[in-house]
Amino acid sequence: MTTIVAVKKNGIAAIAADTLTTFGNTRLPSTLDASHDKILHIGDSYIGVCGSAAHHLVLTNLLSKTPGLQLNSKAEIFETFRKLHPILKEECFLNPKEDEEDPYESSQITALIANASGIYGIYSMREVFEFTQYWAIGSGHEFALGALQYAYPRLETATEVARAGVEAGIALDKNSAGPTTLYSVALRA
Repeated sequence: MTTIVAVKKNGIAAIAADTLTTFGNTRLPSTLDASHDKILHIGDSYIGVCGSAAHHLVLTNLLSKTPGLQLNSKAEIFETFRKLHPILKEECFLNPKEDEEDPYESSQITALIANASGIYGIYSMREVFEFTQYWAIGSGHEFALGALQYAYPRLETATEVARAGVEAGIALDKNSAGPTTLYSVALRA
């Protein structure tokens, strides 16, 4: 599991994540994992992915070879992930079942996106949210959201606020650990 946060403040979008990978009760710390960064850099976007460790490699592969990739609005993100869903099923053997009562097939992916147009969240049934200040995902998200709520009005920069959110997840969530990775981008006016 993980703690990933995205913050938008004072003309900057920041995204940060812990670096621990877990397999059941087994912990793979960043010192033993050559690919411990949970944030993908695809085009002009940073994408923090939580859930199965397989998602990272699958999305890196698919998004890097998707022509005209657009992630700069809710509509563009939805359309990108809508187009990816059949590819995930056909080429990557995604199991789209979560619950028989679900209204749509699941992509099994939860991610935060930060780029010059803002900060966004994408959830398993391709629900897309645009956030005005901050958000967090992963097993440490509740701790991170509490820290973000407290830190946002008190800290000056998006990167400081994002770091505070991830550090709360690292301190309190058993499935998150440091060090933190953090990226930022200037927002378009």
